[in-house]
Amino acid sequence: MDEPVRRRLLGLLGLGVRGRLVLVGVDRVREAVKKGEVRLAVLAEDASHHSREKVEGLLRAREVPTLWVPSAAELGEVAGRESTAVIGVVEAQLAKGILAFAGPADAVQKGSRGKV
Repeated sequence: MDEPVRRRLLGLLGLGVRGRLVLVGVDRVREAVKKGEVRLAVLAEDASHHSREKVEGLLRAREVPTLWVPSAAELGEVAGRESTAVIGVVEAQLAKGILAFAGPADAVQKGSRGKV
């Protein structure tokens, strides 16, 4: 995926943060996934093993589409934090729009990895 598309996707996540259409952080995303509220998860590849371990298995089990970005700092920047391991999109239309930009090859279900 090229840089302008990736930036647009991160921009959409930023809009989701401002509109309270996403959840930020491992604990909040885990709880929402358990309740069936997360439509899409975006994970940082460089997040700690412990953080990824806490959320990846649950995302796989619940078959939540997952996208990967290279950096927790980059993902945190869109959320107004220094860094974050995961952002969970809870609004269906936003998730659908992000997946449309990413394309089916990048949207991952059942535990495979796709990069944004």
